[in-house]
Amino acid sequence: MKHARVVLEGRSHAATVHDDAWLRLDDGRTISADAVQHWLPPLPTATPRPRTILALGLNYADHAKELAFKAPDEPLAFLKGENALTGHKAYTPRPPGVRFMHYECELVVVVGRTAKNVRQADAYDHIAGYTVANDYAIRDYLENWYRPNLRVKNRDACTPIGPWLVDAADVSDPMNLALQTTVNGKITQRGNTRDMIFSVPFLIEYFSSFMTLQPGDIILTGTPDGVVDCPVGAQLACEIEQIGCLDNTLIEGAMT
Repeated sequence: MKHARVVLEGRSHAATVHDDAWLRLDDGRTISADAVQHWLPPLPTATPRPRTILALGLNYADHAKELAFKAPDEPLAFLKGENALTGHKAYTPRPPGVRFMHYECELVVVVGRTAKNVRQADAYDHIAGYTVANDYAIRDYLENWYRPNLRVKNRDACTPIGPWLVDAADVSDPMNLALQTTVNGKITQRGNTRDMIFSVPFLIEYFSSFMTLQPGDIILTGTPDGVVDCPVGAQLACEIEQIGCLDNTLIEGAMT
């Protein structure tokens, strides 16, 4: 099943998605996806504490090579604040004067059960589902590829996520999913999750070995090569097989 969070008539609703075109709202109404006024990040709202957002850098060897870096020996992880998240069909600002701002199409893992010292063999039992992220990066502000600073990865609305959350049981093999990004309708990035350096089960084991993962926490698993600079007005679509297609538009300046 696919789950969404949307705004209609000024109110937020949880919804289930049918055939990617119709949504059943939590008040019983069925609406067309085209009728949604605003898509929210499709994440559980009832969490026991502030959500932990973990993100991976250089988790595809081809992307590390693209950036002239050696593939890492252990996960290069950083944290993000929740204000960085925005929804499907939202707008992300490109700051004035920036010379290189690029997308990063990523598979997102949503934790479903408390995970502490979980073995790889049991990792999938702790996953609620998957969605898509576009984790924008601004190279102008980058000081160190291994430790992206706050202006690179924690800007408001810099990480569109969605359009919906797909139950883990409905994804046949998260480690064999094709992904691609288009900019203004042109394919600029292709890859497959099988090319991750650190797999989803490995990441669950790794993180849970020193921190407790809670339901609703998320892991952004990195992007393959093929990132290009995107100008103001660019329309981007990040698509992952069996998950969905996340649309986003770049606008100029800061969000108001």
